[in-house]
Amino acid sequence: MIDTRTAPYAALLLRIALGVMFLAHGLTKLLVFTLPGTAQFFAKIGFAGWLAYPVTFFEIGAGVLLILGVWPRWIAVIAAVQLFVASTVHFGNGWGFSNPGGGWEYPIFLAVAAAALALLGDGKYALLKSGRGG
Repeated sequence: MIDTRTAPYAALLLRIALGVMFLAHGLTKLLVFTLPGTAQFFAKIGFAGWLAYPVTFFEIGAGVLLILGVWPRWIAVIAAVQLFVASTVHFGNGWGFSNPGGGWEYPIFLAVAAAALALLGDGKYALLKSGRGG
């Protein structure tokens, strides 16, 4: 049974945690690895290098929108897809993310967490709710 008194706060915590993670990952791509460096990495692992640009800006934007609570349910749906696709490069490396090349446990967990947020709803203190049941 869902505790309707605390579920909106659970969604809030999940939303903020995912938002901080996305913001940190996007800013790391932008400020530490740089966009050209991230594009080279993407190409090295089998993705088109140009995808580094929209992925980086999606991660930064999604992070900010999730933290603020702007359409969190819809952002979480897109994020779950993006995280699943990102995890595919880790499938051959085994389960543990500490494995060489990084395993798939962390990105798949994040994909599932984003999917859970999408199912759970916007949470407490969302600025712009995603609509129906959010």
